[in-house]
Amino acid sequence: MRDYRDIIIKPVVTEKSMNLLADNKYTFIVDKRANKTEIKNAIENIFAVRVESVNTMNIKGKPKRMGRFEGKKPDRKKAVISLKPGHKIRLFEGM
Repeated sequence: MRDYRDIIIKPVVTEKSMNLLADNKYTFIVDKRANKTEIKNAIENIFAVRVESVNTMNIKGKPKRMGRFEGKKPDRKKAVISLKPGHKIRLFEGM
């Protein structure tokens, strides 16, 4: 089994994700191979909260150019975590 900190890569801090905080929903970039059960267990163990639901989406990388060289940004997976009422993640408290 993988370490929980390998599954959760980083939080997403955008205007849209900050608006979701009012609904007790938190957004994270997660490992592409992680499933919803692994993501739920990782969030519950790292932050000591109760997860109500996990919604995931795969995001394709956008094409990018650097002069004459073409490439693309890497693909990634985003998870929106809904917490049970009364639970909060302290990482987002000051935002």
